[in-house]
Amino acid sequence: MMSDICRLIYVHDPMCSWCWGFRPSFLALCEQLPEQVAVSLLLGGLAQDSDQPMPAQLQSKLQDTWRKIQTRIPDTRFNFDFWDKCRPRRSTWPACRAVIAARTLAPALESDMILAIQSAYYLEARNPSDTSTLVSLAAGLGLDQSDFEILLDAPDTRDALQREISQARQMGADSFPSLRLQIGESIWPVTVDYTRSGPMLDTIRALLDS
Repeated sequence: MMSDICRLIYVHDPMCSWCWGFRPSFLALCEQLPEQVAVSLLLGGLAQDSDQPMPAQLQSKLQDTWRKIQTRIPDTRFNFDFWDKCRPRRSTWPACRAVIAARTLAPALESDMILAIQSAYYLEARNPSDTSTLVSLAAGLGLDQSDFEILLDAPDTRDALQREISQARQMGADSFPSLRLQIGESIWPVTVDYTRSGPMLDTIRALLDS
């Protein structure tokens, strides 16, 4: 089936640990996609703004999740110093807005900002829930710090995130990472494979041919 609209939609959150684990498989998939399939990134918004410390029970649960990911996806790395060095909060919307702010200032840097947030969180034991961390990451990408900080909490940025969250929910993508293939007006789920791009590519090709 051919159509004017043909895109693979990746629904993610830059502070979703499973998205971090999925990164190599997703990149491999993108390199192998048929030419007519564009890639679109959509922020799912895992956890809303909060200044409250993360409860100890949830901290323990997330550390267990990191260990589970390392077992299931062997090459995935995590720096567990984060839990001692930082003040964890269940708050990923600031990091999501940072992706939108970076995209607004320099569209080509959207993926770089996502990777910067993930690397800071999972490898460098820095907290992307904190504005200071996000501004520092933006500066490291060459973005103007003042412009970025203004955009980070601007009403337009907040509205843009809510629109993306709503779009994700409307297509049934309420867990992350999620993949959807849009062909014309139809949207099809593509099952995420954390270690192999082949099965996802096979699904996409079958949908295109149907």
